[in-house]
Amino acid sequence: MSTIEIQASFGSELEAQEAVHKLQALRVVEVGGYHEGGMLTATVDESVADRAVHLIRQIGGNVDSSM
Repeated sequence: MSTIEIQASFGSELEAQEAVHKLQALRVVEVGGYHEGGMLTATVDESVADRAVHLIRQIGGNVDSSM
């Protein structure tokens, strides 16, 4: 399966950390960067990409992705 990279920004580092934990529950391929001012990058399997984007938006994040 192919992967998709999702970049997201959050209003706070706490929101970004919450997103990291929830994305890990979705078994993302890789996630990082949340410690840098509420930003994160997640590499997700194409099969869970829609759920990952929905999760990020539920927490209050803004998604920048090529989906």
